[in-house]
Amino acid sequence: MDSLWPIILSSEEVAVRMYSNMVTLQIMDTIFYEAQRQGRISFYATTIGEEAINIASAAALTRDDVIFPQYREPGPLLWRGFTLQEIAHQCFSNKYDNGKGRQMPIHYGSNKHNYFTVASTVATQVPHAVGAAYSLKMDKKDACSITYFGDGGSSEGDFHAALNFAAVMEAPVIFLCRNNGWAISTPTSDQFRSDGVVVKGQAYGVRSIRVDGNDALAIYNAVQAAREMAISEERPVLIEALTYRVGHHSTSDDSTKYRPANEIEWWRLARDPVARFRKWIERNGWWNDMAESELRNSLRQQLLHSIQVAENIEKPPIEDIFNDVYDVPPSNLREQEQWVKDTIKKHPLDYPENISA
Repeated sequence: MDSLWPIILSSEEVAVRMYSNMVTLQIMDTIFYEAQRQGRISFYATTIGEEAINIASAAALTRDDVIFPQYREPGPLLWRGFTLQEIAHQCFSNKYDNGKGRQMPIHYGSNKHNYFTVASTVATQVPHAVGAAYSLKMDKKDACSITYFGDGGSSEGDFHAALNFAAVMEAPVIFLCRNNGWAISTPTSDQFRSDGVVVKGQAYGVRSIRVDGNDALAIYNAVQAAREMAISEERPVLIEALTYRVGHHSTSDDSTKYRPANEIEWWRLARDPVARFRKWIERNGWWNDMAESELRNSLRQQLLHSIQVAENIEKPPIEDIFNDVYDVPPSNLREQEQWVKDTIKKHPLDYPENISA
């Protein structure tokens, strides 16, 4: 990508906030993963090893930029002010969950934060981001859209359609590919023979760059430059961030079945993006051991409290299963709702007391 100029992260406030959010992701993942293993939530997926991509990219955007995540990007939500309590409400699917309990855990969404709701289906969010970007362009907004996806997403048809659409329509969209080496259990070597993902963008006429996804400064610089290009030049940009998925694909996966445990451990210890960024802010005199200890202790207490609160809040009412789709519900949907309520009345011991029929 030509004319990618260096942007120096000189603000102590921004740098420390970035680091604090990266640590938040680490601790949040540890605690929620354990909560799932204890049977307290049904599902979870971590961002371990990809914290820099999450937070540094979010820091380079503005709040007017629209985010289309995959399912490993809670970081931009945290950056924009989504609270740990809101994270917990969603994972426990209680009545304060933005999705009204109708989504799996980690499928966050927030209209307030310009963050479209996560969908499990791979790469469907990529063309959506292009459509939103084209709308921003037509409305002459000083904003772009950004969509996140993995290397597996680049193997889907939606990815290719979206890149061509964006290039032809000159949409101000950033495609951010987290090339972490594994699409669940499928390595990149079994997905494509091209030189990674960056050349796919070039083939469609999309300005493209490859960066170190474990370097928060590289991600910050690339996304900030890409945003400027996308808006001022009205063109899409593809960023391929090379990284490694240290955690399992999700709590439904055991990645040691398809990759060496010592490989995972090497990336966790030697290439940790959080430890790497900490060294940089320490060299600048912006961080020390005392601040580290205080941050980690505070975050752990906040997260444990958030989980305890969310776990004890009642579930959404049954009616929420059937609303928000139709202005006037069709007869078959009303029949289904009545059938569910009749079933609950017939088998009251099989359902929680706070589920009303």
